[in-house]
Amino acid sequence: MTTAKDIMHPGAQWIPAHETLDRAAQLMRELNVGALPIADADERLCGILTDRDIVVGCVAMGHDPSKITAGDMARGTPRWIESGADVGDVLHEMQEHQIRRLPVIENKRLVGMISEADLAQHLSEDQLAQWVEQVYARA
Repeated sequence: MTTAKDIMHPGAQWIPAHETLDRAAQLMRELNVGALPIADADERLCGILTDRDIVVGCVAMGHDPSKITAGDMARGTPRWIESGADVGDVLHEMQEHQIRRLPVIENKRLVGMISEADLAQHLSEDQLAQWVEQVYARA
């Protein structure tokens, strides 16, 4: 059985909810990623911040990214998956909620992220095509 841990990109890092968006952008650059899970004070997932969120939700709105926090941008119910979950469960979670990135949790700690690139490396062409149809066609 292939698990979430088998296909995830390890070493994902949180951005604390109190950190500003300019710091989040710097961390994204350092890590070469386009999204960061947002952690509350108890290191629990409270959202995901994307580079697009920073540009569209802050900069394009005329706000100062040094004054807006990651927590300010956290909206909705964050989705995640346990590291031992089957890849079918991963695909279902992403398809059901039309999400392109999924944090992987083990013992209540962030251990990785699953992105489109991870799926492309580990899925068959048919599985990937079905995932794309479900996530993008309904968007």
